[in-house]
Amino acid sequence: MSEQRDPRGIGMTSARTRERLAQRLAANGIQDPRVLERIRSVPRHLFVDEALETRAYEDSPLPIGQGQTISQPWIVAMMTQALLPPGNGAEPPLEKLLEIGTGCGYQTAVLSPLARRVFTIERIGSLQRQARTRLNELGFGNIRYRHGDGMAGWPGQAPFNGIIVTAAPTEIPPLLLEQLAPAGRLVIPVGPPGQQDLVRVTRGEEGFHSEVLGRVSFVPLLGGTDR
Repeated sequence: MSEQRDPRGIGMTSARTRERLAQRLAANGIQDPRVLERIRSVPRHLFVDEALETRAYEDSPLPIGQGQTISQPWIVAMMTQALLPPGNGAEPPLEKLLEIGTGCGYQTAVLSPLARRVFTIERIGSLQRQARTRLNELGFGNIRYRHGDGMAGWPGQAPFNGIIVTAAPTEIPPLLLEQLAPAGRLVIPVGPPGQQDLVRVTRGEEGFHSEVLGRVSFVPLLGGTDR
């Protein structure tokens, strides 16, 4: 991380700007104190190109290269809130979380203190390497990385208490459902471009319960890998 890119930020990237973003998200339905604290704490300006960092705390998606984007903060916060069991901020972290689609690593950074271990998969190798370097420099030590096909999940580490997917398949991959622990939650956008719903699936004693959380727009979830 270059000396010019201070995690504390200044001006449009300062802690004060992050606090204003957290207040806007709270006014728009993000009430979990654990999630709002992560929005305040994570320096989003370090996860975008330096030329875009003054826009980092706008509530909008931004390009990160390779045809991918960093999701708008409200989406990141809402998906994280949907993944967690309700709480007041004093609950212990979940045991294991799986993220499909590391991207630039911002969502990963938001998740990191909310679980004892975070496993994250990215199909584009160059993005995965950049995210790993960035997160290591920021001191996130409980994350394991894989360059691989997110459709398959990470069966060797299953089951997971939560799975979050940051790209949209046309249907929920069955392998991800299989890797949910009892009472675990999967938060995933589903559907073709322009017709995607954000869905939360909870694994109960008698099967899976699905609920639609709202309309969203994500890049497609693709199989295979890319350098």
